[in-house]
Amino acid sequence: MHWYLAIISLYAAIASAQDDGIGLSAGAAMQHQSLQQSSVVNFSIYPLLAICIWTGNTIVTKAAALMIEPAAIALYRWVLAGLIMTPFLLRAVWRQRAVIVANWQKLAVLGFLGMAIYQGLAYEAARTTSAMNMGVVVALVPLLSALLASWLAGEALTLTRMTGVALSLLGLLLLSTQGNLSQLWHGGFHLGDALMLLAVSANALYGVLLKRWAIPLSTWQQLYVQVVFGILLLLPFWWLAPSSPITRENLPLVLYAATLASIGAPFCWMNGIKRLGPARASLFMNLLPVFVGIAAFVLLDEQLHLYHAIGGSLALVGVWWGLRQGAPLLKRSS
Repeated sequence: MHWYLAIISLYAAIASAQDDGIGLSAGAAMQHQSLQQSSVVNFSIYPLLAICIWTGNTIVTKAAALMIEPAAIALYRWVLAGLIMTPFLLRAVWRQRAVIVANWQKLAVLGFLGMAIYQGLAYEAARTTSAMNMGVVVALVPLLSALLASWLAGEALTLTRMTGVALSLLGLLLLSTQGNLSQLWHGGFHLGDALMLLAVSANALYGVLLKRWAIPLSTWQQLYVQVVFGILLLLPFWWLAPSSPITRENLPLVLYAATLASIGAPFCWMNGIKRLGPARASLFMNLLPVFVGIAAFVLLDEQLHLYHAIGGSLALVGVWWGLRQGAPLLKRSS
Protein backbone atom coordinates (compact mmCIF):
# COMPACT_ATOMS: atom_id res chain seq x y z
CA MET A 1 0.00 0.00 0.00
CA HIS A 2 3.02 2.30 0.14
CA TRP A 3 2.65 3.16 -3.58
CA TYR A 4 -1.00 4.17 -2.99
CA LEU A 5 -0.01 6.52 -0.16
CA ALA A 6 2.71 7.96 -2.38
CA ILE A 7 0.13 8.79 -5.05
CA ILE A 8 -2.07 10.53 -2.47
CA SER A 9 0.95 12.53 -1.31
CA LEU A 10 1.74 13.49 -4.88
CA TYR A 11 -1.68 15.01 -5.41
CA ALA A 12 -1.34 16.90 -2.15
CA ALA A 13 1.53 18.74 -3.84
CA ILE A 14 -1.04 20.40 -6.08
CA ALA A 15 -1.56 22.85 -3.24
CA SER A 16 1.60 24.63 -4.35
CA ALA A 17 0.84 24.64 -8.06
CA GLN A 18 -2.44 26.48 -8.71
CA ASP A 19 -2.64 29.77 -10.59
CA ASP A 20 -6.12 31.05 -9.73
CA GLY A 21 -7.12 34.15 -7.82
CA ILE A 22 -6.21 36.79 -10.44
CA GLY A 23 -7.99 40.04 -9.81
CA LEU A 24 -8.62 39.39 -6.09
CA SER A 25 -6.87 40.95 -3.14
CA ALA A 26 -3.85 39.04 -1.87
CA GLY A 27 -5.70 37.61 1.14
CA ALA A 28 -8.86 36.81 -0.80
CA ALA A 29 -6.86 35.29 -3.64
CA MET A 30 -4.98 33.02 -1.25
CA GLN A 31 -8.21 31.95 0.44
CA HIS A 32 -9.91 31.30 -2.91
CA GLN A 33 -6.87 29.44 -4.15
CA SER A 34 -6.72 27.34 -0.99
CA LEU A 35 -10.36 26.33 -1.32
CA GLN A 36 -9.91 25.30 -4.96
CA GLN A 37 -6.74 23.37 -4.15
CA SER A 38 -8.52 21.53 -1.35
CA SER A 39 -11.44 20.68 -3.65
CA VAL A 40 -9.19 19.31 -6.38
CA VAL A 41 -7.23 17.18 -3.90
CA ASN A 42 -10.38 15.89 -2.19
CA PHE A 43 -12.26 15.11 -5.40
CA SER A 44 -9.19 13.46 -6.96
CA ILE A 45 -9.88 10.46 -4.75
CA TYR A 46 -12.86 9.52 -6.96
CA PRO A 47 -11.02 8.91 -10.26
CA LEU A 48 -8.03 7.56 -8.33
CA LEU A 49 -10.17 4.87 -6.70
CA ALA A 50 -11.73 4.06 -10.09
CA ILE A 51 -8.28 3.53 -11.59
CA CYS A 52 -7.26 1.30 -8.68
CA ILE A 53 -10.32 -0.88 -9.28
CA TRP A 54 -9.73 -0.94 -13.04
CA THR A 55 -6.17 -2.04 -12.34
CA GLY A 56 -7.56 -5.23 -10.82
CA ASN A 57 -10.02 -5.50 -13.69
CA THR A 58 -7.15 -5.42 -16.18
CA ILE A 59 -5.71 -8.53 -14.56
CA VAL A 60 -9.19 -10.07 -14.66
CA THR A 61 -9.61 -9.17 -18.34
CA LYS A 62 -6.36 -10.89 -19.27
CA ALA A 63 -7.41 -14.02 -17.40
CA ALA A 64 -10.94 -13.91 -18.81
CA ALA A 65 -9.68 -13.94 -22.41
CA LEU A 66 -8.88 -17.64 -22.00
CA MET A 67 -11.99 -18.61 -20.00
CA ILE A 68 -15.03 -16.80 -21.35
CA GLU A 69 -16.27 -15.06 -24.49
CA PRO A 70 -15.95 -11.23 -24.49
CA ALA A 71 -19.64 -10.73 -25.27
CA ALA A 72 -20.57 -13.11 -22.46
CA ILE A 73 -18.58 -11.50 -19.65
CA ALA A 74 -19.57 -8.04 -20.89
CA LEU A 75 -23.25 -8.99 -20.48
CA TYR A 76 -22.96 -11.13 -17.35
CA ARG A 77 -21.14 -8.43 -15.39
CA TRP A 78 -23.82 -5.81 -16.05
CA VAL A 79 -26.73 -8.19 -15.48
CA LEU A 80 -25.29 -9.21 -12.11
CA ALA A 81 -24.47 -5.60 -11.24
CA GLY A 82 -28.05 -4.60 -12.10
CA LEU A 83 -29.46 -7.38 -9.93
CA ILE A 84 -27.28 -6.29 -7.00
CA MET A 85 -28.38 -2.65 -7.29
CA THR A 86 -32.08 -3.33 -7.88
CA PRO A 87 -33.19 -3.82 -4.23
CA PHE A 88 -31.51 -0.57 -3.25
CA LEU A 89 -32.37 1.62 -6.22
CA LEU A 90 -35.50 0.39 -7.98
CA ARG A 91 -37.94 2.29 -5.75
CA ALA A 92 -35.97 5.55 -5.97
CA VAL A 93 -35.58 5.18 -9.73
CA TRP A 94 -39.33 4.54 -10.08
CA ARG A 95 -40.05 7.79 -8.24
CA GLN A 96 -37.85 9.56 -10.79
CA ARG A 97 -39.57 7.94 -13.78
CA ALA A 98 -40.75 11.29 -15.17
CA VAL A 99 -37.15 12.55 -15.26
CA ILE A 100 -35.98 9.27 -16.79
CA VAL A 101 -38.64 9.33 -19.51
CA ALA A 102 -37.78 12.94 -20.32
CA ASN A 103 -34.07 12.05 -20.61
CA TRP A 104 -34.23 8.43 -21.78
CA GLN A 105 -32.42 9.12 -25.05
CA LYS A 106 -29.48 10.74 -23.25
CA LEU A 107 -29.36 7.92 -20.69
CA ALA A 108 -29.45 5.36 -23.50
CA VAL A 109 -26.54 7.07 -25.26
CA LEU A 110 -24.53 7.11 -22.01
CA GLY A 111 -25.30 3.43 -21.41
CA PHE A 112 -24.32 2.65 -24.99
CA LEU A 113 -21.00 4.52 -24.77
CA GLY A 114 -19.93 3.65 -21.23
CA MET A 115 -21.33 0.18 -20.63
CA ALA A 116 -21.76 -1.45 -24.04
CA ILE A 117 -19.15 0.07 -26.35
CA TYR A 118 -16.22 0.86 -24.06
CA GLN A 119 -16.37 -2.22 -21.83
CA GLY A 120 -17.45 -4.64 -24.54
CA LEU A 121 -14.90 -3.59 -27.15
CA ALA A 122 -12.07 -3.60 -24.60
CA TYR A 123 -12.69 -7.33 -23.96
CA GLU A 124 -12.77 -8.03 -27.70
CA ALA A 125 -9.71 -5.92 -28.47
CA ALA A 126 -7.62 -7.84 -25.93
CA ARG A 127 -7.94 -10.95 -28.09
CA THR A 128 -6.53 -9.49 -31.30
CA THR A 129 -3.87 -6.95 -30.33
CA SER A 130 -0.91 -6.66 -28.01
CA ALA A 131 -0.88 -5.14 -24.56
CA MET A 132 1.66 -2.62 -25.85
CA ASN A 133 -0.73 -1.36 -28.52
CA MET A 134 -3.61 -1.22 -26.06
CA GLY A 135 -1.52 0.87 -23.68
CA VAL A 136 -0.69 3.33 -26.43
CA VAL A 137 -4.34 3.71 -27.43
CA VAL A 138 -5.52 4.15 -23.82
CA ALA A 139 -2.97 6.96 -23.53
CA LEU A 140 -5.03 8.93 -26.05
CA VAL A 141 -8.03 9.22 -23.68
CA PRO A 142 -6.90 12.43 -21.93
CA LEU A 143 -6.12 14.13 -25.24
CA LEU A 144 -9.47 13.09 -26.73
CA SER A 145 -11.28 14.16 -23.57
CA ALA A 146 -9.57 17.56 -23.50
CA LEU A 147 -10.41 18.22 -27.14
CA LEU A 148 -14.01 17.02 -26.82
CA ALA A 149 -14.52 18.94 -23.57
CA SER A 150 -13.29 22.11 -25.25
CA TRP A 151 -15.49 21.53 -28.30
CA LEU A 152 -18.69 20.23 -26.70
CA ALA A 153 -18.65 21.30 -23.05
CA GLY A 154 -16.96 24.69 -23.24
CA GLU A 155 -14.00 23.75 -21.03
CA ALA A 156 -10.92 25.88 -21.60
CA LEU A 157 -8.10 24.10 -23.43
CA THR A 158 -5.11 25.22 -21.36
CA LEU A 159 -1.40 24.97 -22.05
CA THR A 160 -0.78 23.30 -18.68
CA ARG A 161 -3.37 20.63 -19.40
CA MET A 162 -2.03 19.88 -22.87
CA THR A 163 1.53 19.79 -21.48
CA GLY A 164 0.36 17.30 -18.86
CA VAL A 165 -1.25 15.17 -21.56
CA ALA A 166 1.97 15.22 -23.60
CA LEU A 167 4.15 14.25 -20.62
CA SER A 168 1.83 11.40 -19.65
CA LEU A 169 1.62 10.19 -23.25
CA LEU A 170 5.42 10.13 -23.53
CA GLY A 171 5.66 8.19 -20.26
CA LEU A 172 3.11 5.64 -21.40
CA LEU A 173 4.83 5.21 -24.75
CA LEU A 174 8.03 4.39 -22.88
CA LEU A 175 6.15 1.89 -20.72
CA SER A 176 4.32 0.29 -23.64
CA THR A 177 7.44 -0.07 -25.82
CA GLN A 178 9.73 -1.10 -22.94
CA GLY A 179 11.84 1.99 -23.53
CA ASN A 180 12.25 1.35 -27.27
CA LEU A 181 10.01 3.81 -29.10
CA SER A 182 10.99 2.37 -32.49
CA GLN A 183 8.71 -0.59 -31.73
CA LEU A 184 5.75 1.67 -32.49
CA TRP A 185 6.66 1.63 -36.18
CA HIS A 186 7.39 -2.09 -36.36
CA GLY A 187 4.56 -3.56 -34.30
CA GLY A 188 1.99 -3.44 -37.08
CA PHE A 189 -1.68 -2.52 -36.93
CA HIS A 190 -4.34 -5.02 -35.89
CA LEU A 191 -8.13 -5.17 -35.79
CA GLY A 192 -7.87 -4.92 -32.02
CA ASP A 193 -6.15 -1.55 -32.38
CA ALA A 194 -9.13 -0.17 -34.28
CA LEU A 195 -11.54 -1.66 -31.74
CA MET A 196 -9.57 -0.18 -28.85
CA LEU A 197 -9.47 3.23 -30.52
CA LEU A 198 -13.24 3.10 -30.91
CA ALA A 199 -13.56 2.01 -27.25
CA VAL A 200 -11.46 4.84 -25.82
CA SER A 201 -13.19 7.37 -28.08
CA ALA A 202 -16.50 6.20 -26.65
CA ASN A 203 -15.08 6.54 -23.13
CA ALA A 204 -13.88 10.08 -23.78
CA LEU A 205 -17.21 11.10 -25.31
CA TYR A 206 -19.07 9.49 -22.40
CA GLY A 207 -17.25 11.69 -19.90
CA VAL A 208 -17.91 14.88 -21.84
CA LEU A 209 -21.61 14.16 -22.38
CA LEU A 210 -22.10 13.12 -18.75
CA LYS A 211 -20.77 16.49 -17.63
CA ARG A 212 -22.55 18.52 -20.31
CA TRP A 213 -26.01 17.01 -19.98
CA ALA A 214 -26.09 17.09 -16.16
CA ILE A 215 -29.22 14.91 -15.95
CA PRO A 216 -31.07 15.66 -12.67
CA LEU A 217 -30.59 12.21 -11.15
CA SER A 218 -28.25 11.08 -8.40
CA THR A 219 -25.07 9.30 -9.43
CA TRP A 220 -26.45 5.95 -8.26
CA GLN A 221 -29.73 6.44 -10.12
CA GLN A 222 -27.92 7.41 -13.32
CA LEU A 223 -25.62 4.43 -13.02
CA TYR A 224 -28.54 2.05 -12.53
CA VAL A 225 -30.48 3.33 -15.53
CA GLN A 226 -27.36 3.34 -17.71
CA VAL A 227 -26.69 -0.27 -16.71
CA VAL A 228 -30.21 -1.24 -17.78
CA PHE A 229 -29.71 0.38 -21.19
CA GLY A 230 -26.27 -1.20 -21.46
CA ILE A 231 -27.75 -4.66 -20.86
CA LEU A 232 -30.40 -4.14 -23.54
CA LEU A 233 -27.77 -3.04 -26.04
CA LEU A 234 -25.42 -5.95 -25.23
CA LEU A 235 -28.07 -8.66 -25.54
CA PRO A 236 -27.88 -9.03 -29.36
CA PHE A 237 -24.08 -9.43 -29.25
CA TRP A 238 -24.36 -12.07 -26.51
CA TRP A 239 -27.05 -13.90 -28.47
CA LEU A 240 -24.92 -14.04 -31.63
CA ALA A 241 -21.68 -15.00 -29.85
CA PRO A 242 -20.64 -18.61 -29.18
CA SER A 243 -22.16 -20.10 -26.05
CA SER A 244 -20.06 -19.30 -22.98
CA PRO A 245 -21.78 -20.06 -19.66
CA ILE A 246 -20.57 -19.15 -16.21
CA THR A 247 -18.41 -21.93 -14.76
CA ARG A 248 -16.62 -22.58 -11.50
CA GLU A 249 -13.38 -21.39 -13.11
CA ASN A 250 -14.62 -18.07 -14.52
CA LEU A 251 -17.12 -17.22 -11.75
CA PRO A 252 -14.58 -15.27 -9.61
CA LEU A 253 -13.66 -13.18 -12.66
CA VAL A 254 -17.31 -12.41 -13.39
CA LEU A 255 -17.98 -11.55 -9.74
CA TYR A 256 -15.09 -9.06 -9.61
CA ALA A 257 -16.14 -7.49 -12.90
CA ALA A 258 -19.78 -7.31 -11.78
CA THR A 259 -19.18 -5.77 -8.35
CA LEU A 260 -16.12 -3.56 -8.00
CA ALA A 261 -15.54 -2.98 -11.71
CA SER A 262 -19.21 -2.48 -12.66
CA ILE A 263 -20.55 -0.71 -9.56
CA GLY A 264 -17.69 0.78 -7.57
CA ALA A 265 -15.50 2.03 -10.43
CA PRO A 266 -18.29 3.67 -12.51
CA PHE A 267 -19.69 5.36 -9.38
CA CYS A 268 -16.26 6.81 -8.55
CA TRP A 269 -15.56 7.75 -12.18
CA MET A 270 -18.92 9.51 -12.63
CA ASN A 271 -18.33 11.49 -9.44
CA GLY A 272 -14.84 12.40 -10.58
CA ILE A 273 -16.18 13.72 -13.90
CA LYS A 274 -18.90 15.71 -12.15
CA ARG A 275 -16.49 17.24 -9.62
CA LEU A 276 -13.34 17.74 -11.72
CA GLY A 277 -14.69 17.84 -15.28
CA PRO A 278 -14.01 15.29 -18.03
CA ALA A 279 -10.65 16.73 -19.14
CA ARG A 280 -9.14 16.67 -15.65
CA ALA A 281 -10.65 13.35 -14.62
CA SER A 282 -9.46 11.65 -17.81
CA LEU A 283 -5.85 12.46 -16.91
CA PHE A 284 -6.06 9.74 -14.27
CA MET A 285 -6.44 7.17 -17.06
CA ASN A 286 -2.71 7.61 -17.62
CA LEU A 287 -2.10 6.06 -14.20
CA LEU A 288 -3.71 2.77 -15.25
CA PRO A 289 -0.64 1.25 -16.97
CA VAL A 290 1.53 2.45 -14.07
CA PHE A 291 -0.70 0.78 -11.49
CA VAL A 292 -0.99 -2.37 -13.62
CA GLY A 293 2.80 -2.57 -13.75
CA ILE A 294 2.99 -2.26 -9.96
CA ALA A 295 0.26 -4.89 -9.54
CA ALA A 296 2.07 -7.25 -11.91
CA PHE A 297 5.27 -6.76 -9.89
CA VAL A 298 3.51 -7.43 -6.57
CA LEU A 299 1.07 -10.17 -7.62
CA LEU A 300 2.74 -11.83 -10.60
CA ASP A 301 6.41 -11.41 -9.64
CA GLU A 302 7.16 -9.58 -12.90
CA GLN A 303 10.43 -7.64 -12.92
CA LEU A 304 10.58 -3.84 -12.90
CA HIS A 305 13.11 -2.10 -15.17
CA LEU A 306 14.47 1.42 -15.61
CA TYR A 307 11.92 2.22 -18.31
CA HIS A 308 9.17 1.44 -15.81
CA ALA A 309 10.54 4.05 -13.42
CA ILE A 310 11.09 6.70 -16.11
CA GLY A 311 7.80 6.10 -17.92
CA GLY A 312 5.80 5.85 -14.72
CA SER A 313 7.34 9.02 -13.34
CA LEU A 314 6.54 10.94 -16.53
CA ALA A 315 2.95 9.69 -16.42
CA LEU A 316 2.57 10.76 -12.77
CA VAL A 317 4.13 14.17 -13.38
CA GLY A 318 1.90 14.63 -16.42
CA VAL A 319 -1.23 13.97 -14.37
CA TRP A 320 -0.07 16.30 -11.60
CA TRP A 321 0.81 19.05 -14.08
CA GLY A 322 -2.43 18.64 -16.01
CA LEU A 323 -4.47 19.21 -12.84
CA ARG A 324 -3.02 22.70 -12.48
CA GLN A 325 -4.97 25.77 -13.53
CA GLY A 326 -3.72 27.79 -16.46
CA ALA A 327 -4.63 30.37 -19.05
CA PRO A 328 -6.66 29.06 -22.01
CA LEU A 329 -4.82 28.52 -25.27
CA LEU A 330 -7.69 30.12 -27.18
CA LYS A 331 -10.05 32.70 -25.81
CA ARG A 332 -13.68 32.18 -26.69
CA SER A 333 -15.40 35.08 -28.35
CA SER A 334 -18.25 36.52 -26.34
